Amino acid sequence: MASGFEKLTAIAGNGEGVGFEFKEFLTRETHLKGERRQTLACQMKYKLLQADGKTQYIVGITDSGYLKGISRPQLDESVHVLHAIARDVGAHVCGIEEYAVKGGHIGLLTIKNMHSEKDHILVGTAGHVDHGKSTLVGTIVSGTPDDGSGKTRLYLDVKPHEIERGLSADLSYVVYGFNERVIRLKNPLSKRERAGVVQNSAKLVSFVDTVGHEPWLRTTIRGIVGPKLDYGLLVVAADDGVTHVTKEHLGILLAMELPTIVALTKIDRVSERVIQEVESQIHDILRVVGRVPYKLKAVDGVERICGKVAQGLLVPIIRTSPVTLDGIEILDELFKRLPKRNVTENADFEIYIDRVYQITGVGSVASGTIKSGTVAVGDTLYLGPAKDGAFWRVKIQSIEMHHCNVEKASAGDIVGLAIKGVKPHDIERGMVLARNKPAAVREFVSEVYILHHPTRIGRGYEPVIHVETISESVTFDPEREFMMAGESGTVRIRFKYRPYHVYKGQRFIFREGKSKGVGTILSV
Repeated sequence: MASGFEKLTAIAGNGEGVGFEFKEFLTRETHLKGERRQTLACQMKYKLLQADGKTQYIVGITDSGYLKGISRPQLDESVHVLHAIARDVGAHVCGIEEYAVKGGHIGLLTIKNMHSEKDHILVGTAGHVDHGKSTLVGTIVSGTPDDGSGKTRLYLDVKPHEIERGLSADLSYVVYGFNERVIRLKNPLSKRERAGVVQNSAKLVSFVDTVGHEPWLRTTIRGIVGPKLDYGLLVVAADDGVTHVTKEHLGILLAMELPTIVALTKIDRVSERVIQEVESQIHDILRVVGRVPYKLKAVDGVERICGKVAQGLLVPIIRTSPVTLDGIEILDELFKRLPKRNVTENADFEIYIDRVYQITGVGSVASGTIKSGTVAVGDTLYLGPAKDGAFWRVKIQSIEMHHCNVEKASAGDIVGLAIKGVKPHDIERGMVLARNKPAAVREFVSEVYILHHPTRIGRGYEPVIHVETISESVTFDPEREFMMAGESGTVRIRFKYRPYHVYKGQRFIFREGKSKGVGTILSV
């Protein structure tokens, strides 16, 4: 097999082609000003169009193809110039390889159109504890068979107590992708590999793996309500069947109007008779909530039903086993073909913050799923509201997606945004980053439906509401004196401690003990 340098020599010998551009070296002084910058930008854009959105620049090589080599400062400056030109044309440098020659250094830079042009769907998992959600997702993204004891679950549960107990305690995020083939992760714990998937995939599938343990229902709701999910993946173990938690999680998925896929997993552990019994249970609960179950048994059946699945009319039921890899190919084909659902055309940028980090050398980083619009490095945005309803003006220093640095991201992408202009302790989950200054809301009017409550709900009722990434205590003031389970009505709701940014049309879930309900904001 030829080494990288031998391949580089072969390219140089064949001369510049559709996918390559030769440069000896570039300087800020000469190449980032006026007409010269415009010329380089036009040249790069033409190369990207010729080569389907991906091109490579070789720096340290003459126009004739002689591998001359340049000094380290010259190479660094050339790379800086190409980063700047790529931003000008809506592309980014996604890979740099360096080679030493007698005269100095040669750089091979891969430049691709921005990630925002990719199709990217988000899938949230749900299901009872120990039904195999994390194990199934770990097998999907890696293609590695499980050992029957949850080995592939370790690709998602990385906290010591999660590994020891075999239970997920917080949300996990993992990604795989497609171009002409499936792009899986040989080592899903490798940040570099995840970044490679983002760079090299034409379509991305991000999983938000939730918690199945009943006491952590709040975290499960956060995982389903918070991100801008496109689909829900409900996992049911064949050796346990449908449980009350299965029904509860299905109710949450449907309350958020998510098209749902059911994975009947662990089929290697039980007989055909038991599998059919559990399938019958799944059919029954789906029909009760007005959904049409559909047994999806082969890859060639996927194309026919994708449209109806995306519309929420059909719920495919797929037999799976992470041990034998049954059903994995069908899930691959389904995720490859399912369209992006949550697309808001021509909307301004907005993201609700889910997590906040303080990273050495970077500063404050807020992560979440982009709800609408696009964001780019250098953008100035509004952050808030604070407890007094105020918003700060902040600047985006860098953007990372599954450990891949990108210059731009768009609706549906899970990103970490490095923020300049605010102290880390001022940023909280439930805040919003937005292009235009949002409204800070303390009260709003909603239509609510009570799913379960042991007695009656009246004025002063205080549940916790989950809307986007907001989880906050509120007080209810119903239009009529009392409401009971199975009833709906108009309620004025007030955040108990501070304002948040909410608006008409948003759906939410509220809970208090075993009491639960759903609602839609009518006005603020």
